[in-house]
Amino acid sequence: MSKRSQGFTLLEVLVALAILAIAMAAVSRTASSSIQHVEALRTRVIAGWVAQNRLALHQARNDWPAPGIQSGEEKQAGLSYPWKEEVIATPNPTMRRIVVSVYAPDDAKHVLRELTGFLAEYPR
Repeated sequence: MSKRSQGFTLLEVLVALAILAIAMAAVSRTASSSIQHVEALRTRVIAGWVAQNRLALHQARNDWPAPGIQSGEEKQAGLSYPWKEEVIATPNPTMRRIVVSVYAPDDAKHVLRELTGFLAEYPR
């Protein structure tokens, strides 16, 4: 009479667990990478808003800034984003070019967003 074995051997269970552990580690790493990418994208989007706010502020005030460089910070989403504006004279005396650079909150040398706009001086 032959004895039939039922169930899995210990070796088969260990191999299955090792394969499962490797697969779960890969899924975990992918999820972690995705979360980091989303956070970086969020920071860049907010930096874009800061740059747009700076240009819109000049337009709303109907400013005519002198050529030069200004800098400051704007608080958005709980973080302070340093910015720098460079106002440049153009060949057309009724226009100014403004280049707004927004830096990372934790690294004032890393530019997240740079936006260029133009202001026109209208006769009053």
